[in-house]
Amino acid sequence: MATHKIGIIGCGGIANGKHMPSLKKQKNAQMVAFCDIIPERASAAAEAYGVEGAETYTDYRDLLKDPAIEIVHVCTPNDSHAEIAIAALEAGKHVMCEKPMAKTAEDAKRMVEAVKRTGKKLTIGYNNRFRPDSQHLKKICEAGNLGDIYYAKAHAIRRRAVPTWGVFLDEEKQGGGPLIDIGTHALDLTLWMMDNYKPKVVLGSAFHKLSHKENAANAWGPWDPAKFTVEDSAFGMIVMENGATIVLESSWALNTLDVREAQCTLSGTEGGADMINGLRINGEEHGRLYTTEVDLKAGGVAFYDGVTEKDTDLEMRLWLKAIEEDTEPVVTPEQAYVVSQILEAIYESARTGKAVYLD
Repeated sequence: MATHKIGIIGCGGIANGKHMPSLKKQKNAQMVAFCDIIPERASAAAEAYGVEGAETYTDYRDLLKDPAIEIVHVCTPNDSHAEIAIAALEAGKHVMCEKPMAKTAEDAKRMVEAVKRTGKKLTIGYNNRFRPDSQHLKKICEAGNLGDIYYAKAHAIRRRAVPTWGVFLDEEKQGGGPLIDIGTHALDLTLWMMDNYKPKVVLGSAFHKLSHKENAANAWGPWDPAKFTVEDSAFGMIVMENGATIVLESSWALNTLDVREAQCTLSGTEGGADMINGLRINGEEHGRLYTTEVDLKAGGVAFYDGVTEKDTDLEMRLWLKAIEEDTEPVVTPEQAYVVSQILEAIYESARTGKAVYLD
């Protein structure tokens, strides 16, 4: 079994919460280098997850000079995704970049072009595709059980869960708030299920209705209104070239009890599906309507549910497998670019009050 030498760029929350723990479980992966602008974070990551003698850096360009590093994971704020990912690709590395692909659609496009230019692989960290319910629903969609999916909803609604740490509230660093942070997951999931990546027109709205509140109730404590420079909620309607329509809803703070995140609802000519409290399939059979709740537990033996691979572990395993077998990653850069195009169009429509037409 080949052993892949991996460098981590950005050793903050998403690296510690997802990338490094899941890579550590892969027998064919070794984290040999860590980079962060805060030296102590890189050192701590190397101590916890690195091989003996792992190198640490404060400048990603120095890490990229190491010819032994085959793969780089980019876990930095959105505004640096494109710069670092393109540099890594041009240095001959395969790249996994955290979502969203980039701060702007133009940057995302440049990343796609870099992949074509270098011949290296690039994937984006849309880990919700790898959940058991997502994997099963994708098989149902591919089998044609829902028919032509012509209407869908992409759900990313939190009641009050504004991330108050890091740069989440900084529009300059992130490019936006809940839409680009969690709405991006829901949109990616929905487009993937529909296998439809040809948007035609987008209409959107974004709100700053609750962000000004002082001492607001919030899962992670009150936010600072002066630093809350992004939207608190955003919504969009996307019409595809074939007429299929998607409604996208996202919020960090909204007065609602209909809380759903990284989920989709699908309506097709032969059936429908939703991810409410699990996975439900609905349709018509022999002149009667039916609703089926899918049992997603592994095993089936009494008192034993079996062992299910975590979504992030599966994500890393299949990413390394794509490199070893020279196949396309589950999340392709072209797909992620379309997500970025739509998100940017929603923001533009919200600013201008006009529909945005995409080529």
